[in-house]
Amino acid sequence: MKMRSILLAVLLIGGFVYLTNSRWPALNFGSPPKVTTAAETARSASLTPEENSNIAIYRAASPATVFITSTVFRRDWFYQVFPVENSGSGFVIDDSGRILTNNHVVSGRAPTIEVTLEDKSNYRAQVLERDAQNDLALIKIEPRKKLPFLKLADSDAIQVGQKVLAIGNPFGLAGTLTTGIISSLGRTIRGEDGRQIEDMIQTDAAINPGNSGGPLLNSGGDVVGINTAILGPGGNIGIGFAVPINRAKGMLLGPSRPRLGVTTLFVPEQVAPEFGLPSRSGLLIQEVESGSAADRGGLRAGNREVMAGNIPVIIGGDFIVEVDGQAITSSTTLSRAIQRKRGGEAVRLAVARGRRIVEVTVTVGGPPRP
Repeated sequence: MKMRSILLAVLLIGGFVYLTNSRWPALNFGSPPKVTTAAETARSASLTPEENSNIAIYRAASPATVFITSTVFRRDWFYQVFPVENSGSGFVIDDSGRILTNNHVVSGRAPTIEVTLEDKSNYRAQVLERDAQNDLALIKIEPRKKLPFLKLADSDAIQVGQKVLAIGNPFGLAGTLTTGIISSLGRTIRGEDGRQIEDMIQTDAAINPGNSGGPLLNSGGDVVGINTAILGPGGNIGIGFAVPINRAKGMLLGPSRPRLGVTTLFVPEQVAPEFGLPSRSGLLIQEVESGSAADRGGLRAGNREVMAGNIPVIIGGDFIVEVDGQAITSSTTLSRAIQRKRGGEAVRLAVARGRRIVEVTVTVGGPPRP
């Protein structure tokens, strides 16, 4: 009887231990309760798909975004030489060290251009190409290591409302990311040198001084535009502008790309008579590059400077009113016609020269030889 009582007690104790350690672990009084701290809770919180996308794009694109400073030397009223420095952003487009930026970031005669990469390494850069009409420049460094670079998207396919991200160095704060959407397309703005730039991308992604020349990216991390300007003095108010990247692609073809070699100013029909021009809209030639296709074709630049408001205008040169039979209706009519050509093909221009309209045929080619 005593032995049966002992066996029963052993079975009851064993069953209790088994049940409390297997089926109901919460009843295991031998283990202290686990305490979760606020920091652990924060670390374990999941990110949204959009946040993960932003992080991935930034990590991929930031190392290819660079800080650019350019210095030119000028003389004051007393003929004392003093340096003038511009700064902005740019982005690497291939592993050979080519970088796209805004022309106004590296403007001036024979500027000294310095490029700083994300790892703080510095390089001297040279200007390969300029497109002052669209405020674009292509510069190059000689990299000492393999460089990350960005892919270029098709900016003709972008739509109002799609997400975009801007990376740059606003106010010298390197590697800054802002996000937004494409607010509008086809905007016309006035650049820093007074030229009108047409067909711009408008975005509410914050763009501030120092962002100029940096990439505007789509949700795939590819470049759709080059951040160029803000509306309003000094800082961002939610309206920024970027040059569509397709406009820069022609610069990447090098000597084989069709190129006229003129700097022009678009003059609307209602304003043309004030400059002694016929009542037609057109492009007034300000400068003809020596040795260029325009120079070889006999196009003429102006020879006298006047002020139109606060903008200097050189008059007396050829006034282009048609290209291949198409009327000049905007500042981009000519450049778009040239971009459709191949190097060595001819373009027909109707030009107001003095009191006559003459036709000039120019064989377009690459940039002039140094």
